[in-house]
Amino acid sequence: MFKINCLNPIANVGLDLLTDHYQMVDRLEDANAVLVRSSNVHELELPHSLEAIARAGAGVNNIPLDKCAESGVVVFNTPGANANGVKEIVIASLIIASRDIFGGVNWVNSCQQDPEVAKLVEKNKSKFAGTEIKGKKLGVIGLGEIGVLVANALNKLEMEVYGYDPFISVDAAWRLSKFIKPTKSLEEIYRECDFITVHVPLTDSTKGMFNKETFAIMKDGVKILNFSRDSLVIDEDMIEALKSGKVGRYVTDFPNPKVCGVDGVITIPHLGASTSESEDNCAVMAVQQLMDYLENGNIKNSVNFPNCDMGICTHTGRIAINHRNIPNMLSQFTSTFAKENINIPDMINKSKGKYAYTVLDFESPSTPELAMKLRAIDGVLKVRIIK
Repeated sequence: MFKINCLNPIANVGLDLLTDHYQMVDRLEDANAVLVRSSNVHELELPHSLEAIARAGAGVNNIPLDKCAESGVVVFNTPGANANGVKEIVIASLIIASRDIFGGVNWVNSCQQDPEVAKLVEKNKSKFAGTEIKGKKLGVIGLGEIGVLVANALNKLEMEVYGYDPFISVDAAWRLSKFIKPTKSLEEIYRECDFITVHVPLTDSTKGMFNKETFAIMKDGVKILNFSRDSLVIDEDMIEALKSGKVGRYVTDFPNPKVCGVDGVITIPHLGASTSESEDNCAVMAVQQLMDYLENGNIKNSVNFPNCDMGICTHTGRIAINHRNIPNMLSQFTSTFAKENINIPDMINKSKGKYAYTVLDFESPSTPELAMKLRAIDGVLKVRIIK
Protein backbone atom coordinates (compact mmCIF):
# COMPACT_ATOMS: atom_id res chain seq x y z
CA MET A 1 0.00 0.00 0.00
CA PHE A 2 1.45 3.35 -1.11
CA LYS A 3 0.56 6.38 1.02
CA ILE A 4 0.05 9.71 -0.77
CA ASN A 5 -0.08 13.17 0.78
CA CYS A 6 -1.42 16.19 -1.12
CA LEU A 7 0.14 19.47 -0.02
CA ASN A 8 -2.32 21.35 -2.27
CA PRO A 9 -5.71 20.46 -3.73
CA ILE A 10 -5.15 18.27 -6.80
CA ALA A 11 -7.80 17.88 -9.51
CA ASN A 12 -9.98 14.82 -8.95
CA VAL A 13 -9.44 13.68 -12.53
CA GLY A 14 -5.87 12.88 -11.48
CA LEU A 15 -6.59 11.46 -8.03
CA ASP A 16 -9.26 9.20 -9.50
CA LEU A 17 -6.49 7.31 -11.31
CA LEU A 18 -5.17 5.97 -8.01
CA THR A 19 -6.06 2.32 -7.44
CA ASP A 20 -6.77 0.32 -4.30
CA HIS A 21 -3.00 0.05 -3.81
CA TYR A 22 -2.95 3.72 -2.75
CA GLN A 23 -4.11 5.46 0.39
CA MET A 24 -4.45 9.21 0.87
CA VAL A 25 -2.93 10.42 4.16
CA ASP A 26 -3.23 13.80 5.86
CA ARG A 27 0.21 13.85 7.46
CA LEU A 28 3.38 14.36 5.42
CA GLU A 29 5.38 12.22 7.86
CA ASP A 30 3.24 9.19 6.91
CA ALA A 31 3.69 9.57 3.14
CA ASN A 32 5.63 7.57 0.57
CA ALA A 33 4.91 10.21 -2.06
CA VAL A 34 3.70 13.80 -2.27
CA LEU A 35 1.60 15.68 -4.79
CA VAL A 36 2.14 19.44 -4.74
CA ARG A 37 1.34 22.57 -6.71
CA SER A 38 2.49 25.79 -5.03
CA SER A 39 3.25 24.88 -1.39
CA ASN A 40 6.76 25.76 -0.21
CA VAL A 41 8.43 22.38 0.34
CA HIS A 42 11.67 24.12 1.40
CA GLU A 43 10.09 24.80 4.77
CA LEU A 44 9.08 21.18 5.42
CA GLU A 45 10.94 18.33 7.07
CA LEU A 46 10.98 15.44 4.61
CA PRO A 47 10.28 12.04 6.21
CA HIS A 48 12.58 9.05 5.65
CA SER A 49 9.61 7.19 4.14
CA LEU A 50 9.35 9.71 1.28
CA GLU A 51 10.27 8.29 -2.13
CA ALA A 52 8.95 10.84 -4.62
CA ILE A 53 7.44 14.31 -5.05
CA ALA A 54 5.29 15.11 -8.08
CA ARG A 55 4.75 18.77 -8.91
CA ALA A 56 1.50 19.38 -10.81
CA GLY A 57 3.10 22.06 -12.96
CA ALA A 58 6.39 22.87 -14.66
CA GLY A 59 8.25 25.13 -12.22
CA VAL A 60 9.96 23.49 -9.24
CA ASN A 61 11.39 26.52 -7.41
CA ASN A 62 9.21 25.61 -4.42
CA ILE A 63 10.98 22.24 -3.99
CA PRO A 64 14.51 21.69 -2.55
CA LEU A 65 15.89 19.64 -5.43
CA ASP A 66 19.39 19.01 -4.05
CA LYS A 67 18.06 18.06 -0.64
CA CYS A 68 15.65 15.63 -2.27
CA ALA A 69 18.34 14.14 -4.50
CA GLU A 70 20.66 13.58 -1.54
CA SER A 71 17.83 11.66 0.16
CA GLY A 72 17.11 9.63 -2.97
CA VAL A 73 13.76 11.37 -3.43
CA VAL A 74 12.82 11.70 -7.11
CA VAL A 75 11.12 15.00 -8.03
CA PHE A 76 8.78 15.03 -11.03
CA ASN A 77 7.20 17.91 -12.90
CA THR A 78 4.67 18.05 -15.73
CA PRO A 79 6.21 19.91 -18.69
CA GLY A 80 3.73 20.70 -21.42
CA ALA A 81 0.62 19.83 -19.42
CA ASN A 82 -0.29 23.51 -19.03
CA ALA A 83 1.39 24.74 -22.22
CA ASN A 84 -1.77 25.54 -24.13
CA GLY A 85 -3.19 27.61 -21.28
CA VAL A 86 0.00 29.68 -21.12
CA LYS A 87 0.09 30.00 -24.91
CA GLU A 88 -3.40 31.47 -24.96
CA ILE A 89 -2.72 34.04 -22.23
CA VAL A 90 0.51 35.07 -24.02
CA ILE A 91 -1.48 35.73 -27.20
CA ALA A 92 -4.05 37.75 -25.25
CA SER A 93 -1.32 39.69 -23.45
CA LEU A 94 0.49 40.45 -26.69
CA ILE A 95 -2.63 42.11 -28.04
CA ILE A 96 -3.27 43.90 -24.74
CA ALA A 97 0.30 45.21 -24.82
CA SER A 98 -0.09 46.55 -28.34
CA ARG A 99 -3.52 48.12 -27.83
CA ASP A 100 -4.24 50.20 -24.73
CA ILE A 101 -7.32 48.14 -23.92
CA PHE A 102 -6.86 48.31 -20.15
CA GLY A 103 -6.35 52.09 -20.22
CA GLY A 104 -9.48 52.55 -22.32
CA VAL A 105 -11.63 50.27 -20.17
CA ASN A 106 -10.51 51.94 -16.96
CA TRP A 107 -11.21 55.37 -18.43
CA VAL A 108 -14.72 54.37 -19.53
CA ASN A 109 -15.44 52.98 -16.05
CA SER A 110 -14.42 56.32 -14.56
CA CYS A 111 -17.08 57.98 -16.73
CA GLN A 112 -19.96 55.74 -15.65
CA GLN A 113 -21.93 58.60 -14.01
CA ASP A 114 -21.62 60.91 -17.00
CA PRO A 115 -24.83 60.94 -19.14
CA GLU A 116 -22.73 62.05 -22.13
CA VAL A 117 -20.41 59.03 -21.96
CA ALA A 118 -21.10 58.01 -25.55
CA LYS A 119 -20.02 61.43 -26.83
CA LEU A 120 -16.99 61.42 -24.53
CA VAL A 121 -15.93 58.06 -25.93
CA GLU A 122 -15.96 59.28 -29.50
CA LYS A 123 -14.00 62.37 -28.48
CA ASN A 124 -11.35 60.61 -26.40
CA LYS A 125 -10.92 57.14 -27.87
CA SER A 126 -7.89 58.22 -29.91
CA LYS A 127 -5.95 58.54 -26.63
CA PHE A 128 -6.07 54.75 -26.33
CA ALA A 129 -5.26 53.82 -29.90
CA GLY A 130 -2.53 51.24 -30.36
CA THR A 131 -0.89 49.22 -33.09
CA GLU A 132 -1.67 45.91 -34.75
CA ILE A 133 0.58 42.89 -34.26
CA LYS A 134 0.41 41.79 -37.90
CA GLY A 135 3.80 42.24 -39.55
CA LYS A 136 5.58 43.05 -36.30
CA LYS A 137 8.68 41.16 -35.21
CA LEU A 138 8.31 38.85 -32.22
CA GLY A 139 11.22 37.26 -30.37
CA VAL A 140 10.49 34.03 -28.52
CA ILE A 141 13.23 33.20 -26.02
CA GLY A 142 13.04 29.53 -25.05
CA LEU A 143 11.55 26.97 -27.43
CA GLY A 144 10.30 24.35 -25.03
CA GLU A 145 6.72 23.11 -24.78
CA ILE A 146 5.28 26.61 -24.34
CA GLY A 147 7.67 28.54 -26.55
CA VAL A 148 7.04 26.34 -29.58
CA LEU A 149 3.27 26.71 -29.24
CA VAL A 150 3.59 30.50 -28.86
CA ALA A 151 5.93 30.83 -31.84
CA ASN A 152 3.76 28.70 -34.14
CA ALA A 153 0.51 30.39 -33.11
CA LEU A 154 1.77 33.93 -33.57
CA ASN A 155 3.36 33.05 -36.88
CA LYS A 156 -0.15 32.09 -38.01
CA LEU A 157 -1.30 35.55 -36.87
CA GLU A 158 1.17 36.90 -39.44
CA MET A 159 3.87 38.09 -37.07
CA GLU A 160 7.49 37.73 -38.11
CA VAL A 161 8.71 35.32 -35.43
CA TYR A 162 12.31 34.89 -34.29
CA GLY A 163 13.16 31.97 -32.03
CA TYR A 164 16.13 31.50 -29.70
CA ASP A 165 17.03 28.35 -27.77
CA PRO A 166 20.56 26.91 -27.82
CA PHE A 167 19.27 23.81 -26.00
CA ILE A 168 16.21 23.06 -28.13
CA SER A 169 15.21 19.40 -28.01
CA VAL A 170 14.88 17.27 -31.13
CA ASP A 171 11.16 16.89 -30.46
CA ALA A 172 10.65 20.65 -30.14
CA ALA A 173 12.66 21.27 -33.30
CA TRP A 174 10.42 18.89 -35.25
CA ARG A 175 7.30 20.69 -33.98
CA LEU A 176 8.58 24.18 -34.72
CA SER A 177 7.15 25.76 -37.88
CA LYS A 178 9.58 26.13 -40.76
CA PHE A 179 8.58 29.79 -40.92
CA ILE A 180 10.15 30.59 -37.54
CA LYS A 181 13.50 32.35 -37.97
CA PRO A 182 16.16 30.70 -35.80
CA THR A 183 18.62 33.06 -34.13
CA LYS A 184 22.03 32.24 -32.74
CA SER A 185 22.17 34.98 -30.14
CA LEU A 186 19.95 36.85 -27.71
CA GLU A 187 21.45 40.06 -29.05
CA GLU A 188 19.70 39.49 -32.38
CA ILE A 189 16.36 39.08 -30.59
CA TYR A 190 17.00 42.22 -28.54
CA ARG A 191 18.11 44.24 -31.55
CA GLU A 192 15.46 43.19 -34.09
CA CYS A 193 12.20 42.53 -32.28
CA ASP A 194 9.23 44.77 -31.50
CA PHE A 195 7.88 42.27 -28.96
CA ILE A 196 9.81 39.81 -26.79
CA THR A 197 8.28 36.92 -24.84
CA VAL A 198 10.42 34.75 -22.58
CA HIS A 199 9.86 31.07 -21.73
CA VAL A 200 12.96 29.83 -19.92
CA PRO A 201 13.60 28.45 -16.42
CA LEU A 202 15.26 30.53 -13.74
CA THR A 203 18.94 29.59 -13.60
CA ASP A 204 22.17 31.35 -12.77
CA SER A 205 22.55 32.25 -16.45
CA THR A 206 19.00 33.58 -16.93
CA LYS A 207 18.54 35.44 -13.63
CA GLY A 208 18.36 39.16 -14.35
CA MET A 209 18.69 38.63 -18.11
CA PHE A 210 16.49 41.69 -18.69
CA ASN A 211 18.56 44.57 -17.33
CA LYS A 212 19.84 48.01 -18.28
CA GLU A 213 22.56 46.54 -20.51
CA THR A 214 20.16 44.35 -22.49
CA PHE A 215 17.51 47.11 -22.64
CA ALA A 216 20.10 49.36 -24.27
CA ILE A 217 20.34 46.93 -27.21
CA MET A 218 16.59 46.83 -27.78
CA LYS A 219 14.38 48.93 -30.02
CA ASP A 220 12.76 51.98 -28.47
CA GLY A 221 9.25 51.11 -27.32
CA VAL A 222 9.83 47.34 -27.23
CA LYS A 223 7.12 45.39 -25.45
CA ILE A 224 8.20 42.58 -23.13
CA LEU A 225 6.12 39.68 -21.82
CA ASN A 226 7.24 37.59 -18.86
CA PHE A 227 5.29 34.43 -18.08
CA SER A 228 8.32 32.49 -16.83
CA ARG A 229 9.81 33.84 -13.59
CA ASP A 230 9.89 37.30 -12.03
CA SER A 231 13.62 37.12 -11.27
CA LEU A 232 14.45 37.07 -14.98
CA VAL A 233 13.89 40.84 -14.84
CA ILE A 234 15.71 43.41 -12.72
CA ASP A 235 12.70 45.48 -11.68
CA GLU A 236 14.55 48.72 -11.03
CA ASP A 237 16.08 48.63 -14.51
CA MET A 238 12.70 47.81 -16.07
CA ILE A 239 11.05 50.77 -14.32
CA GLU A 240 13.76 53.13 -15.61
CA ALA A 241 13.40 51.69 -19.12
CA LEU A 242 9.64 52.31 -18.99
CA LYS A 243 10.12 55.89 -17.79
CA SER A 244 12.57 56.63 -20.63
CA GLY A 245 10.37 55.02 -23.28
CA LYS A 246 12.94 52.35 -24.11
CA VAL A 247 10.34 49.76 -23.04
CA GLY A 248 6.82 50.60 -24.19
CA ARG A 249 4.99 48.02 -22.12
CA TYR A 250 5.86 45.26 -19.66
CA VAL A 251 3.39 42.43 -19.07
CA THR A 252 4.23 40.19 -16.14
CA ASP A 253 2.43 37.27 -14.53
CA PHE A 254 4.35 37.92 -11.28
CA PRO A 255 3.13 40.99 -9.38
CA ASN A 256 5.37 42.40 -6.68
CA PRO A 257 5.45 45.71 -4.75
CA LYS A 258 8.05 47.22 -7.09
CA VAL A 259 6.09 46.90 -10.34
CA CYS A 260 2.46 46.96 -9.23
CA GLY A 261 0.83 50.23 -10.32
CA VAL A 262 3.83 51.41 -12.35
CA ASP A 263 2.87 53.18 -15.59
CA GLY A 264 3.41 50.87 -18.53
CA VAL A 265 3.29 47.68 -16.45
CA ILE A 266 0.40 45.25 -16.83
CA THR A 267 0.44 42.92 -13.85
CA ILE A 268 -1.51 39.67 -14.11
CA PRO A 269 -2.13 37.66 -10.92
CA HIS A 270 -0.22 34.54 -11.96
CA LEU A 271 -2.95 33.28 -14.26
CA GLY A 272 -0.70 31.75 -16.92
CA ALA A 273 -1.74 28.16 -16.27
CA SER A 274 -4.90 28.90 -14.31
CA THR A 275 -7.41 27.08 -16.45
CA SER A 276 -9.46 24.05 -15.50
CA GLU A 277 -7.96 22.19 -18.46
CA SER A 278 -4.39 22.92 -17.39
CA GLU A 279 -5.06 21.87 -13.82
CA ASP A 280 -6.63 18.62 -15.02
CA ASN A 281 -3.76 17.89 -17.41
CA CYS A 282 -1.14 18.56 -14.73
CA ALA A 283 -2.93 16.39 -12.18
CA VAL A 284 -3.25 13.46 -14.58
CA MET A 285 0.40 13.63 -15.69
CA ALA A 286 1.71 14.01 -12.13
CA VAL A 287 -0.29 11.05 -10.83
CA GLN A 288 0.60 8.82 -13.78
CA GLN A 289 4.32 9.53 -13.38
CA LEU A 290 4.13 8.92 -9.65
CA MET A 291 2.32 5.60 -10.09
CA ASP A 292 4.77 4.35 -12.72
CA TYR A 293 7.69 5.18 -10.42
CA LEU A 294 6.21 3.62 -7.30
CA GLU A 295 4.89 0.49 -9.02
CA ASN A 296 7.52 -0.14 -11.70
CA GLY A 297 10.53 1.99 -10.77
CA ASN A 298 10.34 3.96 -14.02
CA ILE A 299 11.25 7.66 -14.15
CA LYS A 300 9.81 10.16 -16.62
CA ASN A 301 10.11 13.94 -16.35
CA SER A 302 12.25 14.04 -13.23
CA VAL A 303 14.19 17.22 -12.58
CA ASN A 304 16.81 15.72 -10.25
CA PHE A 305 17.24 12.13 -11.49
CA PRO A 306 17.59 10.76 -15.04
CA ASN A 307 14.71 9.43 -17.10
CA CYS A 308 14.72 5.64 -17.00
CA ASP A 309 12.18 3.13 -18.38
CA MET A 310 12.29 -0.63 -17.85
CA GLY A 311 8.60 -1.13 -18.51
CA ILE A 312 6.63 -3.56 -16.36
CA CYS A 313 8.76 -6.21 -14.68
CA THR A 314 8.33 -9.68 -16.18
CA HIS A 315 11.08 -11.29 -14.11
CA THR A 316 10.86 -12.62 -10.57
CA GLY A 317 12.46 -9.63 -8.87
CA ARG A 318 13.26 -5.97 -9.47
CA ILE A 319 15.26 -3.53 -7.35
CA ALA A 320 15.77 0.19 -8.02
CA ILE A 321 18.77 2.10 -6.68
CA ASN A 322 19.16 5.89 -6.42
CA HIS A 323 22.84 6.69 -6.08
CA ARG A 324 25.59 9.19 -6.74
CA ASN A 325 27.11 9.31 -10.21
CA ILE A 326 30.58 8.07 -9.25
CA PRO A 327 32.88 5.33 -10.63
CA ASN A 328 32.60 1.65 -9.75
CA MET A 329 28.94 1.69 -8.67
CA LEU A 330 27.66 -0.81 -11.24
CA SER A 331 30.42 -3.30 -10.57
CA GLN A 332 29.62 -3.16 -6.84
CA PHE A 333 25.93 -3.76 -7.54
CA THR A 334 26.53 -6.72 -9.83
CA SER A 335 29.17 -8.12 -7.48
CA THR A 336 26.63 -8.08 -4.66
CA PHE A 337 24.20 -10.09 -6.78
CA ALA A 338 26.96 -12.48 -7.85
CA LYS A 339 27.90 -13.21 -4.23
CA GLU A 340 24.28 -14.21 -3.64
CA ASN A 341 24.39 -16.39 -6.79
CA ILE A 342 21.64 -14.31 -8.40
CA ASN A 343 21.49 -13.91 -12.20
CA ILE A 344 20.66 -10.48 -13.67
CA PRO A 345 18.96 -10.94 -17.08
CA ASP A 346 18.19 -7.24 -17.54
CA MET A 347 19.28 -3.92 -16.12
CA ILE A 348 19.52 -0.22 -16.93
CA ASN A 349 21.73 2.56 -15.59
CA LYS A 350 21.30 6.27 -16.31
CA SER A 351 22.95 9.37 -14.92
CA LYS A 352 22.07 13.06 -14.66
CA GLY A 353 24.69 15.40 -13.28
CA LYS A 354 25.79 14.28 -9.81
CA TYR A 355 23.15 11.56 -9.53
CA ALA A 356 22.37 8.25 -11.17
CA TYR A 357 19.68 5.59 -11.16
CA THR A 358 19.94 1.85 -11.69
CA VAL A 359 17.19 -0.73 -12.09
CA LEU A 360 18.03 -4.46 -11.99
CA ASP A 361 15.73 -7.37 -12.88
CA PHE A 362 16.68 -10.82 -11.64
CA GLU A 363 15.48 -14.40 -11.49
CA SER A 364 14.87 -14.81 -7.78
CA PRO A 365 12.67 -13.12 -5.17
CA SER A 366 13.81 -9.76 -3.77
CA THR A 367 14.69 -9.86 -0.09
CA PRO A 368 15.23 -7.18 2.58
CA GLU A 369 18.66 -8.70 3.18
CA LEU A 370 19.70 -8.12 -0.43
CA ALA A 371 18.38 -4.57 -0.32
CA MET A 372 20.30 -3.94 2.91
CA LYS A 373 23.58 -5.09 1.34
CA LEU A 374 23.06 -2.77 -1.62
CA ARG A 375 22.15 0.08 0.71
CA ALA A 376 25.44 -0.37 2.56
CA ILE A 377 27.48 0.46 -0.57
CA ASP A 378 29.09 3.90 -0.31
CA GLY A 379 27.33 6.32 -2.66
CA VAL A 380 23.93 4.62 -2.51
CA LEU A 381 21.15 7.01 -1.48
CA LYS A 382 18.08 4.80 -1.57
CA VAL A 383 17.19 1.21 -2.45
CA ARG A 384 13.64 0.14 -3.25
CA ILE A 385 12.26 -3.34 -3.75
CA ILE A 386 9.88 -3.00 -6.69
CA LYS A 387 9.05 -6.70 -6.98
